[in-house]
Parts: sequence; structure tokens; C-alpha cells
Amino acid sequence: MAMVEGAEQGFLPHKKKTPSEDDKRREKIVPGSLMKALIRPGGGDSTPSDGDQVIYHCTVRTLDGVVVESTRSEYGGKGTPIRHVLGKSKMILGLLEGIPTMLKGEIAMFKMKPQMHYGEDDCPVSVPNGFPKDDEIHFEIEMIDFFKAKVVTDDLGVIKKVIVEGQGWESPREPYEVKARITAKTSNGKLIVSQTQEEPFFFIFGKSEIPKGLEMGIGTMARCEKAVIYVTSQYLTQSPFMPEVKGIEEVQFDVELVHFVQVRDMLGDGRLIKRRIHDGKGEFPMDCPLQDSLLRVHYKGMLLNEEKRVFYDTRIDNNGQPLEFSSGEGLVPEGFEMSVRLMLPGEIALVTCPPDYAYDKFPRPANVPEGAHIEWEIELLGFEMPKDWTGMNFKSIMNDAENIRSTGNRLFKEGKYELAKAKYDKVLREFNHVNPQDDEEGKVFVDTRNLLHLNVAACYLKMGECKKCIETCNKVIDANPSHVKALYRRGMAYMEAGDFEEAKNDFQMMIKVNKSSEPDAKAALLKLKQKEQEVERKARKQFKGLFDKKPGEIAEVSTEEKNEHDQIISKDENENEQEDSVSDTSEERNEDLNDAHRPGWFSSFWPTGRRLFSALGVQRCTIL
Repeated sequence: MAMVEGAEQGFLPHKKKTPSEDDKRREKIVPGSLMKALIRPGGGDSTPSDGDQVIYHCTVRTLDGVVVESTRSEYGGKGTPIRHVLGKSKMILGLLEGIPTMLKGEIAMFKMKPQMHYGEDDCPVSVPNGFPKDDEIHFEIEMIDFFKAKVVTDDLGVIKKVIVEGQGWESPREPYEVKARITAKTSNGKLIVSQTQEEPFFFIFGKSEIPKGLEMGIGTMARCEKAVIYVTSQYLTQSPFMPEVKGIEEVQFDVELVHFVQVRDMLGDGRLIKRRIHDGKGEFPMDCPLQDSLLRVHYKGMLLNEEKRVFYDTRIDNNGQPLEFSSGEGLVPEGFEMSVRLMLPGEIALVTCPPDYAYDKFPRPANVPEGAHIEWEIELLGFEMPKDWTGMNFKSIMNDAENIRSTGNRLFKEGKYELAKAKYDKVLREFNHVNPQDDEEGKVFVDTRNLLHLNVAACYLKMGECKKCIETCNKVIDANPSHVKALYRRGMAYMEAGDFEEAKNDFQMMIKVNKSSEPDAKAALLKLKQKEQEVERKARKQFKGLFDKKPGEIAEVSTEEKNEHDQIISKDENENEQEDSVSDTSEERNEDLNDAHRPGWFSSFWPTGRRLFSALGVQRCTIL
């Protein structure tokens, strides 16, 4: 017998790392405690390493040849070889050290002292019943195979071996439609299911139509990939594919992933479903129009009823012309746009959409009834990405920024505050990479950035998010404490939030820093005073007579007060509507949303700033 070489690994000083538990165990090996004798040589020159799955038979004997245990059927075993993943599986120390020295097909005898098998202190592997753990033992190992393994589950219950690499990187997921050829056999080679020559097995991912472990393994595969998936009993759930699993400890599935259809639950509740019926070109999702883009699509809209009546078809009702629209501007129903953003050029998809993501919150075609569920068949012909500012001069960048901001202003006027905010935020993100080259450019840049922050604040105010509105205004005021418009906007947010003292301070500061703002500030202070008085009046009304009534009369008083309170709330809502109107006609009109009446300096550099809107094709295709 020849002694296995020492296992202590030296580490270069500049590559020190924390030793693993297996490394610490190897440090306990002493010379002569593990000996190896070659019985049959293996083939090739590669040996197993960490991350490899090793498959081997093991027969354990005493030194006088008595078999203690074995995986081989001729020695009373089940005939099922052992599978371990080096660096992952718990193994006795002698095999942890000895197996990485073996070649494929090799048979070797390892002579181990007790500390190299189950007699090791704190051995991580449980001692089999009746095993002579204090004796010196022979372990006969036949290395059947080893390969790089994809560990699907941490407990090693599902492991994958790739036979043929697949195409692309996308893998099936719930609720994709999958076609695969699958053969199932036990670990000792007994055939359970075979579909090699038949039509591929069709199943919907996530519907428990195949065993759980098999589905988990297929969920790591790419199109056209071939693999072997090893699944142990805890992951062998009953299914239409394999109804009988009782008594089976492990199954080896040979799988060829023929095809899968991308089906996406867009909302996560099963209401908005996008099903790809024709593949597009490119890689998902890198080649999808995820960003706001100019899109060209053909579509057919159908009512989702028994007749599936078509209410619009661009190829028929629009003289064969596709629909062109810019995403991120609310020009199509929300469910339509969400689906198109996840399509590849050339892809055709079938989208089923609930009313609240179709036409209940969007201008409804005359031939579509209220509350209708819709099915769209959409083909994405192509799209144009937004301009990349890299390499553009400052003037061109600011022109493009103004164009995007103008789109945001239009959306704001239409009451689409979230979409408007997204436009402003987009420019502010891009501004992080813009570097003005002189003082003049710097002033234009700062003024535009401040205006965008105030646009965002206006959106927050309309959306009822007063705290975020205040925080956004602070970005302007921190840099310029005398910025009148920021003070006004913040004061309005404080007033809406009920912080009347802070609101009063901001409106008074407006007058102090800029006398010309006095009319707007005084109007705001008047509104503030009215709001304070209304709050006090409501409080008095609410508690009036509450404490001077007898206990039996309180319920009756509450009913009277409720009617008075409802009237006050109604009056308050009317005043809020009037306040919004005042805001829009004074400050809002003068600062943010007057671009249609007051052209900015950007227009002198880019007279065709509205070309994007004229290219939307809305006039030519207005049914959607």
C-alpha cells in the first residue's frame, strides 16, 4: 500500500482566506492514518474537485475481510451507488481526502484508522448501527462517474448534470408552458417513464403536473438544453406525469427541454396575462423596450366573451398602418403598455386584460361596453430608444431635457401625476451625468434642475404625499433659501399636512425675500387663515354638547353631529377644489405649466420640439 500524500494546503500570503470546516478537518490527518491501494486503474487524467458530483459504489470490510456494509446487491446492498457533491456533502474524513485522488472507472482500497472514519471526534456523519467505529477498516471504492454539478437545492435533494448546453439564458418559470422529452428511471437503472420517441410532454410550470424536484431542475434549464436531473424522495411528489412515487428513494430524469412559451402574470394575481405566441428577435429582457420609447405595433382588440368579437384591428380599421405611440405617456391602456414593454421586436403576444387595466380608466371605444374584459393580439414591429446624451453638447442636452419636461407638463395638466413625475425624475437622473462647462451653462443647468424639482414637488402635492413634496422643495431651498417658488410650494404642502405654523413662515418669508411675490403670498395666507378657522370650527362642532348631555342622549347627539360633520366635509372639499383652481391660475400657471403660452429659451435652439408628439400617430389611429 502507498500512503496518500498529506492534505494540508499551503496558502500564499497575499491570498489568505478563512479555512472551511473541511480544511480544518484535514489539518487533523496524521501520516499513516490513511493508506490507498490501487485495485483497478481508471481512465483519463482528471480527478474530482470541489463542486463535482461523484457517483461511487462502496464496500466496507474489516481487516480480516468480513463485509460490514455495502451498496452492492451481491453483498446485501440495494445496488444503488452513492452520490455526493464534493465541498457540499457530509463525508467521512478518509473519503473526503481519498476520493479526489481517483480517476473515472478506478477501484481502490482505502485503509483507515478510526479517526479517518466514524471514530473521528465530532464526525459530521452519523455512525451506522453496529458499525465498528473504533476499528481499523477497509473501504473499497469504485469511482463510477464524476462531473460538475448544478446544485438546485441546498440539501442536495435535486442536482443537475448538463449534457448539452442550451440556447440563451432564459429559463421556464411559473406560469410558462413547457414541452420536454423526459425519461425517468431509478438509481439502479429500472425504467419508470420513457418519452424519448413520443411527442414531448406538455405541462404548465407551477401547476404540479410533474414532480416538484423535476420542475425545480427544469427551472434551471435553457431552451434545447439536455440534462440529467437527480431527485431524491423528499422532492418526488405525485403528479399526472408520475402518479406512483411511493417507495422510490431516488429518480434519475433524462430531460431534453424542447421548447417553452413565455407566459407572464403581469400583476401577480392572474388577471393580466401575457402569453407569447411567436418568438421575437434578441435576448429577453435586454432587447425589450423597457425604457420609454417610440413603439410601432399592430394589434387586434377582442372582447373576452364567448364570441370574442373584434372591436378594432389596425390592419383593417387603420388601412394597414400600425399604431405608433410613445410609452410612459398614458397614450394607451396601462395593461397594453405593460405588456408591450416586455416584448421583443417581431414578437406576437396574446394579452388578456381586466377592465381596470383596459378601458375603465382610459377613453373607451364606442363599441366596447363598460367593465369589459379585453384580449389583445399584439405584434411589436419595432421601437426607437430615447436619445443617449453621451457625446451631445450642452445645448442639445438641454433641448432634449426641455422636450421631456414639456411632455411631463402635458401629463400633469391631464391629471396623470405619476406619469408626469416619472418624466421629471428621468431628466433629474440624467442630470447626474451632465457637467456644465462655464458659468452661463451652470446657471441654466441649476435653474432647470430647480424647476424640475419643483415640478416633482407639484406632482407629490397633487398625489397627497405632502412629506415627499416638502423634502423635494428642501432640495431647492437648501441651495437657495430665498427661492420664492420653492417657499410657496413648500408652504402649500405644510398647509395641506396641517402644519399651519410652518406654512405661515414660508408665506411670510416669500414677502420678505421678494416684494413682487406679495400678492401670491397674501392670497396663500388668506387661504391658510380660512383653513385654520375651518379646522377650529369643525373641532367645536364635533365636540359641541358632548359633555353636557346625559348618557342616554349621547347616541342621539352623535347622529345630529354626523349630519353637521358631513356638511362641513363637503364644504371643505369644495374649498380644496377652489384652492387647486387658484393655485393653477396663479403660481402653477406662472412657473410650471405655461410653456404653451410662454416659449422658453430652448425653443430658439430646437423649434421642432414637439415633433415627438406629431410622430405618435394618434390622429391616424385613435381607437385604442
